[in-house]
Amino acid sequence: MFINFLDRDLIRKIRSEFGSPVFVYDQKSLEKSAQDVLAFPNAFGLTARYAMKALPTAAIVRLLAEAGLHIDASSGFEAERALRAGVAPEKIQLTAQELPQDLKALVDQGVLFNACSLHQLEAFGRLFPGESVSVRINPGLGSGHNNRTNVGGPASAFGIWHEQLDRVLGIAQEYTLKITGMHTHIGSGSDPEVWKRCARISLQIAAQLKDVQRFSLGGGMKVARMPDETSTDLQEIGRAVQPDFETFATETGRRLHLEIEPGTYLVANAGVILATVMDVVDTFPSAPGATPEPGTGYRFIKTDTGMTEFLRPNLYGAQHPIQVVGLDQDNPTEDQYVVVGHCCESGDMMTPAPGDPESLAPRSLQTPTRGDAILIGGAGAYCSGLAGKNYNSFPEAPEVLLDRAGQPKLIRSRQTLDQVLSNEILD
Repeated sequence: MFINFLDRDLIRKIRSEFGSPVFVYDQKSLEKSAQDVLAFPNAFGLTARYAMKALPTAAIVRLLAEAGLHIDASSGFEAERALRAGVAPEKIQLTAQELPQDLKALVDQGVLFNACSLHQLEAFGRLFPGESVSVRINPGLGSGHNNRTNVGGPASAFGIWHEQLDRVLGIAQEYTLKITGMHTHIGSGSDPEVWKRCARISLQIAAQLKDVQRFSLGGGMKVARMPDETSTDLQEIGRAVQPDFETFATETGRRLHLEIEPGTYLVANAGVILATVMDVVDTFPSAPGATPEPGTGYRFIKTDTGMTEFLRPNLYGAQHPIQVVGLDQDNPTEDQYVVVGHCCESGDMMTPAPGDPESLAPRSLQTPTRGDAILIGGAGAYCSGLAGKNYNSFPEAPEVLLDRAGQPKLIRSRQTLDQVLSNEILD
């Protein structure tokens, strides 16, 4: 079984107690990832922030905060969720595309603010003249494998374009702001040479911001979900950029404190969707004695999960490991199957071609029967937190955390239909 924290007995126990589908996370895996991130090489100190958009459930945020991570919030609502989870405000930094309406209240509590546009910087200046602030700069280069995961460069709207630095300095002077932090984010890549180039470009920009003390390289540490993928080597990347911080200190006299903000790396492989095979159908010719020919049809596994828990294949053609598990024993035979979800939507499909959500790519899977369990791995990041919630009126799935002893604990209940309908108004 590819999920090292689940076995058949535990699968039966979880489905019996919490139903299906259900998200399952492993505490030991989460804590191990946190330790790896906190060991990121640095020259003059490190703050590692958890990008909570990857999985914002309070129990997970609290667990990672207790493991020593600070928080990266992508909206005012996320910042408030982190506060309610018990995270100290000074350990939360808000980096948001949309300026929160309650920005003043959040900053007054101690939440750090990272301005992502000239407008945001000016708005902060009007509210907090003379205070310290961080700015997010788009350095003109990114590393994502496509434009949907690349958050640096001219195709990205994230951050202040690097050629507008004079306007940043002008706003800072107008409101007597002290820019003590600079943030950049190059995307979802793992090539140390790209990180090194981006770091050097960004440090050249930081050299022009004389008060910068904190320098963030953002997140984007790729993690291998599939067997043929390679995870980012944090030690290799850290060692690659560390000399540039030392050179910067020699040239400017400033010893920059490094920040990183991984999300996927911390939680992706610590989570799985545990679902159920609901039906098995095919579109092969049905004439008596007909033998299916390649390309004439497909075998489909229908499940009780889908885009309501799991949008990444639909958005990116993302690849996740999938395994069929019989309740009593594994079926020794295998075949090629397309795995589809429970929504009345042609795009609700979990086995697309890599990077191509429009194409079907059958997987070699154990021959299923109705009622078998089906596991979707790599589901800790951008699944529960990035889902087609309540489509076809399906309720949110519950979430379960396995403690250090491997015992399941409910951390989010299954939503009821009454809760789905609770905000509707009937005259």
